Amino acid sequence: MPATKFICPSGQRIRITDCLSSCPYEQRCMFLPTLRAVANSLDRKIAEPTVTELIAGVRETYLKKTSTYAVEPASVLYDLQGQAIHSINELNTQGAILSEERLKDEITSGQFDLFGKILDADDGVLGDLKITSSFKLMKALGIYKVKVDTGEIYKSGLKKGQPKFRTELRYDGVRDLLDWSIQLNYYRMLLEDAGFSVNRMTIQAICRDASLRIAQERGIDKSVYLIPINKISDHWLTRYFQHKAKLLHEAIETKTLPPVCSHRERWGNRKCLGYCAARENCPYAQRLISRKEVINDELQLSA
Repeated sequence: MPATKFICPSGQRIRITDCLSSCPYEQRCMFLPTLRAVANSLDRKIAEPTVTELIAGVRETYLKKTSTYAVEPASVLYDLQGQAIHSINELNTQGAILSEERLKDEITSGQFDLFGKILDADDGVLGDLKITSSFKLMKALGIYKVKVDTGEIYKSGLKKGQPKFRTELRYDGVRDLLDWSIQLNYYRMLLEDAGFSVNRMTIQAICRDASLRIAQERGIDKSVYLIPINKISDHWLTRYFQHKAKLLHEAIETKTLPPVCSHRERWGNRKCLGYCAARENCPYAQRLISRKEVINDELQLSA
């Protein structure tokens, strides 16, 4: 099911159709065309579970498909930016380049971004467009921070006598690319099943906060990065998606809430606290949110 309500800046919930026809406030929170674009982006018309839906936690996808929920329009703006970038690329794919084609098999369906001669003379390059944060890029590129002893000590203050450290960046960490790799590799499989030869896979990641100091502190000094993606076993991918699809189908057929999403799928609970659109219908997320509110209240009382 699509989202049915918007959450106003005041916290009030209003049906999306009512919001678009007549705002209950003196002035809208954003332009009406922007709100219409947000509403259209939330109205998914694809019945079968897609590649991106199966990569997400089964509980998250189940709740999005079977329950109504509300969203803050502002939280969808980054998605709109991504859609705009996709549209710009699609409008400029002259020549032997395929773009935004949806392919499907007996398990799922997926819509790849670009395929063809998009980087050099190789006409078998599968490309994916990402609009992401410097934090996500830092993880994807294997950048991490370490504290290095300066050899000096504090000569006054609370830390007097303690050693001084400085923070340095390292660029040899493990690249956190699993979800992106799974997604792009399954698109590769769908293309190959359709008779195309995929020679390489590359992500073009645009950093949305590249101009901010925090990005520089994370080692992100460019606005665009090309990230090569390695091939994953077709056998492993097939079993992974078959398993996720089976769990989702069984949950929908029996109307049974699936188990809590994995730690990785929950982003260590960060997704549950503020990024999962279906969190209001998830008992686990609601417990986390309630616990956080209690802790915040206690901190305010003790301040």
